[in-house]
Amino acid sequence: MKSLALGRALLTWYDANRRDLPWRTTRDPYNIWISEIMLQQTRVATVTERYQQFLLRFPTVQKLAAARESSVLAEWSGLGYYRRARNLHAAARVISREKKFPQTAESLHALPGIGRYTAAAIASIAFNEPVAVVDGNVERVLGRLHGRPLTQEKLWTAAQSLLDPARPGDFNQAMMELGATVCLPRQPQCHACPIKNICRTRGAGDFKPVRLRQQKKEITYSLTRRADSILLVRRSARETLMPAMWELPEVTAPNASDETLFSVQHSITVTNFAVRVVARNRVGTGRVARAPSPANPERWIRTSRLNTLPLTGLAKKILRTARIIQ
Repeated sequence: MKSLALGRALLTWYDANRRDLPWRTTRDPYNIWISEIMLQQTRVATVTERYQQFLLRFPTVQKLAAARESSVLAEWSGLGYYRRARNLHAAARVISREKKFPQTAESLHALPGIGRYTAAAIASIAFNEPVAVVDGNVERVLGRLHGRPLTQEKLWTAAQSLLDPARPGDFNQAMMELGATVCLPRQPQCHACPIKNICRTRGAGDFKPVRLRQQKKEITYSLTRRADSILLVRRSARETLMPAMWELPEVTAPNASDETLFSVQHSITVTNFAVRVVARNRVGTGRVARAPSPANPERWIRTSRLNTLPLTGLAKKILRTARIIQ
């Protein structure tokens, strides 16, 4: 494969066509790290908005390290996959303690929550280390270039062989940008591809991963108010999904007297939830799935404190729909 010609064509295209994204205006490793963690399994449009907000709250790695985990989770609320935020916080404490930001992919990979891809992305973009990245978009581009799916190790080897050592960070971003905007899973825009003359498939084959079938589920939550407070439940710290996050009490046996306030739709991983929210004027009517206990304590929380708590994304959606928070 003509790697030199590919690199030149790809970088020329990237310089002229790359999207204007806020994390592309900096070489600060902390900022790049935050963006890369947020972009894992989260849409670019969502990250674009939340990235700036997160940096306003935690502008440096030291500020992030000094924060309480609950504050970090509260700021992360709505982005999902909360283990990312916990690992981000844990890694910030390691960096702050060692008083030096790691500058190589190998040293970055040793931090909590930083895998091979993220380590290579930060090292190449922030520190110009000539190390390639492979994500879903790059995997698809490489598969089409070679005309066949590649094993994981062959993907990394192929990506490294194409890397432009003079501009590794830009090259990596160009490969990801090409996959995200031109070399699409379905209906690839081959007419706009800067490397179509080198491609063996010219868009044939989407090389997409197998996707799990979406499931549907109905669920009911109670919205119980008292003066300026809301009744919330804290999930157990031992739960695998959203541990220690705050949510509304789930109702497993609604009463006939329950007043339906509204319904919302919500998706978590492969499940689409139809969520019914009912009014409860007093505690103890009907059965609540997570009753008060040491593991799942119910608490009256002042509405003025809600934005400081690590609420689940669904809890935020319900409280916003009820116009209790913004």
